[in-house]
Amino acid sequence: MNSGKPLPITKRMVWEAYKLVKKGKAAGVDGQSLEDFAGDLENHRYRLWNRLVSGSYFPPPVRRVEIPKAGGGIRPLGIPTVADRIAQMVVKRCLEPVLDGEFDPDSYGYRPGKSAHQAIEQARKRCWQHDWVVDLDIKSFFDTIDHELLMRAVYRHTKADWIRLYIERWLKAPVEMPDGSVRARTTGRSQGGVVSPILANLFLHYVFDVWMKGSYPHIPFERYADDIICHCRTRKRRNSNRRWNDGLLTAIYCCIRRRLKWSTALTAIDGGPTRRSILTSWALASAPVWRRTGGAGSSPASFRA
Repeated sequence: MNSGKPLPITKRMVWEAYKLVKKGKAAGVDGQSLEDFAGDLENHRYRLWNRLVSGSYFPPPVRRVEIPKAGGGIRPLGIPTVADRIAQMVVKRCLEPVLDGEFDPDSYGYRPGKSAHQAIEQARKRCWQHDWVVDLDIKSFFDTIDHELLMRAVYRHTKADWIRLYIERWLKAPVEMPDGSVRARTTGRSQGGVVSPILANLFLHYVFDVWMKGSYPHIPFERYADDIICHCRTRKRRNSNRRWNDGLLTAIYCCIRRRLKWSTALTAIDGGPTRRSILTSWALASAPVWRRTGGAGSSPASFRA
């Protein structure tokens, strides 16, 4: 970075990135809309390219917006500025072809040629061979990604110093809260950024997909970002996988270097007591839920992914 040589970022790369992000409408902390950016397009694009190619681009704070969830609670979103969205798209277009071929076929979220409908269809097909599913949803996943571990994964898959440089800066970019205060970020990545989904997939690729395929290859799954469905053939297999359930949660905690805090409870599901793990801090959004799907020889029951 200090050699004085420009980074391999062309004006064409910035132009193509601009065309891909111009459909977004929300403004970032600078209040600049897409219409404002397009009003002086040549100067804005040149200024952004000049800063990117010289290594002097530092992302501004991300504006936090809290969206109410249908089931209660809020979903925090991070809104970058228009220029920052373009800069992130430049990196995403270079990084995505490298990473996407490494991801598991059963990872469906935020990938080219993949969709939630494909994940649901695959889950339905597997419900014909497997009587039981466990439904997992990781709580506050985007907000609790470990920066050090994520950067280790980035360094493993790209040798481009400029991509590493800007991803690290985006991870450290502060957040402007709804009350106007600015907070430093030491963990997590704002959900809503252009580069956030591919970084989240990279993190979960190692935290869940690789671990699952290596430790429990007999248990198929579908993952859409941090929403996961795992399949088991029999009730006996389900009961024997209680240790797998605890092992999954323990593995997640080991990966993010947090102390495990949990209690257990017996809850009647499908007519019998099932041990659930209820965690605090970085945990599942809800305790793992076992559902009977119908299974082989019958039409699968109504299934919600």
